[in-house]
Amino acid sequence: MQKDSGSGGPSTPSGPTGRLRRRRGSNEVPPEAIKENGSDLLVNDINKYKSMLIRTYSSVWMIGGFAFIIYMGHLYIWAMVVVIQIFMAKELFNLLRRAHEDRHLPGFRLLNWHFFFTAMLFVYGRILNQRLANTVTSDKFLYQLVSRFIKYHMVTCYFMYIAGFMWFILTLKKKMYKYQFSQYAWTHMILIVVFTQSSFTVANIFEGIFWFLLPVSLIVINDIAAYFFGFFLGRTPLIKLSPKKTWEGFIGASVTTILSAFLLANILGRSQWLTCPRKDLSTGWLHCDPGPLFKPEYFALPEWFPWREIPILPVQWHALWLGLFASIIAPFGGFFASGFKRAFKIKDFGDSIPGHGGITDRMDCQMVMAVFAYIYHQSFVAPQSTTIEMLMDQILMNLTLEEQLDLYTKLGQMIQGRQFGESYLNN
Repeated sequence: MQKDSGSGGPSTPSGPTGRLRRRRGSNEVPPEAIKENGSDLLVNDINKYKSMLIRTYSSVWMIGGFAFIIYMGHLYIWAMVVVIQIFMAKELFNLLRRAHEDRHLPGFRLLNWHFFFTAMLFVYGRILNQRLANTVTSDKFLYQLVSRFIKYHMVTCYFMYIAGFMWFILTLKKKMYKYQFSQYAWTHMILIVVFTQSSFTVANIFEGIFWFLLPVSLIVINDIAAYFFGFFLGRTPLIKLSPKKTWEGFIGASVTTILSAFLLANILGRSQWLTCPRKDLSTGWLHCDPGPLFKPEYFALPEWFPWREIPILPVQWHALWLGLFASIIAPFGGFFASGFKRAFKIKDFGDSIPGHGGITDRMDCQMVMAVFAYIYHQSFVAPQSTTIEMLMDQILMNLTLEEQLDLYTKLGQMIQGRQFGESYLNN
């Protein structure tokens, strides 16, 4: 979603208005800067062009880097997701941090990161364990090592969490209980928010980059379109939580996003690199049968059109639903973030991206969209009946190499026995 954009940094309130908490690198909003909805529209902002140029410059660099990572493949995209998670966690951890209390709690910040990396090991271990095993099948030692990791993965993560729990109990200090328990609860809420959506995101990546790239692109398109429609045409305030969001920006972005979804799905759906699922953690080129969703169907056009027919991929009809969600429902993730920031009297979660704020400011709508994209794919796109390919995937993902060989031997014996029985009856 488009962000509230102001014309300058935070200022210190004058007069007896109370003292605001200040943190290094924070963009806090003084009370008088929180104006009534519609009193300071972007169209009247004298510094709007400077803000737009900074925002555009940052966006070009982000989109370029993102395109390069997409080209590199599934493993690099997953690494990008991990980096984004770390930055998000850092920004959210700092939101309720108090320097005075932290000075009396050495190592307390380290405990937060212990829980974070324990959750990361648990979530990604569950999602990627068999893909890791499929990657190292050619090396017997590595395969045995990975097999043991998979076998004891859950108990390892459990005792890592218990170690952090005991660490927390042993560091409790008198007169600081309330702060420590609030930080403990805040840490767990962050882990739920960050890793719930990221687990769906990573699952989308390995189902085929298409199911990751299209939803992400639609949120970016909606964000950019909302910004520019609101920038040039916005006059009617949309919601009090975010005064500089307008109905003109919202409606213009919705139409643009839905049309873009239909067209972009046709472009992305023609690349096997984007549509083929990844069964391991290698980085090699992919070849697969794209399936009926990605095979064009031709529709005849009226005679007065310059073309007699137009190719449309069946997946484009699914893309319309993704576009509708990205333009109507996902922005509420941004509204939620706006309300959250107002509750803590801050303008942005961070300042790591010029003109945009922090990483969390860019991920508010993406988190909502990632969950929907996965649920939609599993409910309406993934085959509901059992197929040979699905059985093969289950065998490769859930059985060890020895179990696969044993299954192959037994299946061969069963087929030979059936063939012998049929030949005996025919004779």
